[in-house]
Amino acid sequence: MLKLEKYSFGVGDRFAHQAVAQLTALVSAQKAGVSISPVWNKSYREHQIIGSQAAETRQRTDAAVAALNWQAPHFVDADHINLNNVDFFLDSCDFYTIDVADYIGTPADDRDVENFVQRHANYAGPFRLPDMDTTFETSTEWIHAIAQKYLFAVQQAAIIYRHIAQKKGVGTFVTEVSMDETQTPQTPVELFFILAALADQKIPVQTIAPKFSGRFNKGVDYVGDVKQFHAEFEQDVAVLQRAVTEFELPRNLKLSIHSGSDKFSIYPAIRDVIRKYDAGLHLKTAGTTWLEELIGLAESGGEGLEIAKEIYRISVEKFDELCGPYATVIDIDHNQLPPAASVDTWDGVTFAATLRHDLKNSRYNLHFRQLLHVGYKVAAQMGQRYRNALKQNEGIIAKNVTNNIFDRHIKPLFLD
Repeated sequence: MLKLEKYSFGVGDRFAHQAVAQLTALVSAQKAGVSISPVWNKSYREHQIIGSQAAETRQRTDAAVAALNWQAPHFVDADHINLNNVDFFLDSCDFYTIDVADYIGTPADDRDVENFVQRHANYAGPFRLPDMDTTFETSTEWIHAIAQKYLFAVQQAAIIYRHIAQKKGVGTFVTEVSMDETQTPQTPVELFFILAALADQKIPVQTIAPKFSGRFNKGVDYVGDVKQFHAEFEQDVAVLQRAVTEFELPRNLKLSIHSGSDKFSIYPAIRDVIRKYDAGLHLKTAGTTWLEELIGLAESGGEGLEIAKEIYRISVEKFDELCGPYATVIDIDHNQLPPAASVDTWDGVTFAATLRHDLKNSRYNLHFRQLLHVGYKVAAQMGQRYRNALKQNEGIIAKNVTNNIFDRHIKPLFLD
């Protein structure tokens, strides 16, 4: 079976120009003593907006791997796929994030629910997590309620998984199941029985992305109770370790944190837990590289800075259109956005400082950053003009991309 390493890092690259710069960060991590598999993730929606094909991502990543003589595993992720769009990715991807959040709450067939409860009724009663002084009380009624809420979603995941396996062959790809884009977090007990259902369906899931408490807004820090997240994350890691043993799931099963880039306030908690339990981690970034491209363009001055300003100006004008699809994962106060006319007077240093996620810099503006995060559609509509700017300013952009991944993400998660 194609296996994901203990640590893996989702490196989205919307315009498929930064694979070498991204991989350079992981080469630095390898030299520092930690092996992290790069996973280039891109969703169908992003491909449609950019006007790209999955094959382009594969070509660029393979070229970067060859250029840097990367000998460790690497993957291309069909991000947040469903049965309607999975075929778009089949020829190019070897990692599939099966998104079943929309099916949560849809009840499965009553007979399937009852069979599930009977099969796992032995877990009713005190439920203890390994290596923790934490015990939950469960009951057959509780298991029944969990099955009613999640079993149908797991069955849909199985349909998608088997479709991929039929086309590509069993064991030739990595499977992730995603349940994060929903309103209510899954409890540790719910996660345990979700994993039981995945095992029943014989899905060799290697990563699972649950919904955690708090907000994981795109491109900015975690919003929520850090102590509560710490407790939930530790309980979920313990649940996975018990589930692997109980249900004979893949030994390398690990948690996946979606929109995990820039969540600096919870990185110490994540680092402490994965070290305590010797656990793996998959962290998926969310448009971070695209923002580093903009920062690099602004710092380059001239045409690059003008492009960055123009993207912001049009993004303000098209605020509702751009933000609507991302309403659940951004939180922008329109009153905190600088007027486009003012931004037009900025130099590159000011623009970059306002956009770069540096909490020590008084110029940093999280509302400005979130709007530009969803503004990549504007850059896509610029077509070759934007892509030419990336090529012309490759050096300064690549430096920003590499430093962002290595210094702001890999170091605090795996090295500090």
